Amino acid sequence: MTVVHPISRAWVTTGDTGAQNYDEFANDVEITAIIEANPRSALAVEMPHRAPESLGRSFLDCLPAAAQRLAQARADGSYTPAEQVTVLYRVSEPASDAAAYGLFAMVDTDQISTSADEPGLVIRNEDVFIAKVRERVALAEAVGHLLSPVLLLQTGRGEELHSALAAACDAAGPPAATDLDQAGRTHAIWSVGPGPLQDRLCALAGGGELVVADGNHRSLAAQTGGLPRFLAVVTTPASVAIQPYNRLVSELTSTPDEVLAGLRDAGATVSALDGGPTVPAAGGTVHLYLAGRGYAVALPTGAGDPVDNLDHALVERVLLRGVLGLDPGDKRITYVGGDYPAGWLTAEVDAGRAELAVLIAPVTVDDFVAVNLGRQKLPRKSTWFTPKARGGLVLAEIG
Repeated sequence: MTVVHPISRAWVTTGDTGAQNYDEFANDVEITAIIEANPRSALAVEMPHRAPESLGRSFLDCLPAAAQRLAQARADGSYTPAEQVTVLYRVSEPASDAAAYGLFAMVDTDQISTSADEPGLVIRNEDVFIAKVRERVALAEAVGHLLSPVLLLQTGRGEELHSALAAACDAAGPPAATDLDQAGRTHAIWSVGPGPLQDRLCALAGGGELVVADGNHRSLAAQTGGLPRFLAVVTTPASVAIQPYNRLVSELTSTPDEVLAGLRDAGATVSALDGGPTVPAAGGTVHLYLAGRGYAVALPTGAGDPVDNLDHALVERVLLRGVLGLDPGDKRITYVGGDYPAGWLTAEVDAGRAELAVLIAPVTVDDFVAVNLGRQKLPRKSTWFTPKARGGLVLAEIG
């Protein structure tokens, strides 16, 4: 028995509904601009309170509008229905032969495991913000569909799955739909109905432990909402890379000099940079930018578990909690994914929209998989996988 299944009733895009997922943005203004430019975007359903006509209203108050938008999209032909399907997914890099592959399908919620003593083949690895989980539960209940997939890495039969998906896409003919993302990547999909190919792909996709690469909040929302299965894209380690996941702090709790002194008092080595900060090429040092200056900071490590000495864990423990006295969920902290370069982060500080930028070397895919298979937990917001699965391409109707 596999834990990966066809989508009982899917709604497959006919075009123009694809969108970045709701949690991929550094500020809400970008979300509003995307919805304004393309009202058909699934983002208008996922984040209804950020639509231009809804600004100032709460997320919960805007859920009826979200349900109405989705109903209209189904009625006007933006989506076409399909029964008992999986969906092939290929992401092509611009001006390159490189491609990533995945399979849209449903995965058993009772297989989610968050600790070594909890059975299950789906490993969720990061702490979450419970307020975001509650919003995802409320959205699913209001609109009756899942719009954004959880991205799962197949760690047991990844190479076999990768080859099978690549071959299936090559043999599938013209895609059912394509979508161009903000980085110029082309996302293409093909529906696969019941039959030997679907059976084989589901067996390969569910043929080993699945690690949540993106969508920790969405997977917990499925559990919290009592859904027996959740929408996922099962992909392969060869299809993804991990980019930096940086931080902006909008308001410091002490002066810049006091922050630097506090780091030194905590045992950190602080050195001024000759130029602007960059994302470090390897772990062990983070770069800070505050008051117009860049600094390289080697944070003090301890004798504990190696995961506790990852740069993301040290930033959370030594800098945010220790020096600044901020909980990692504090609204003054913005988690900024790798789509935003170092220059964007420093510009936010120079413009006064933030007071501190923290640039952190990315975790490697091998380390990510090893930590998860070892049933350890990464610090929240420590991995920014690319390419990300687009929301709004394939929807799963609930019930």
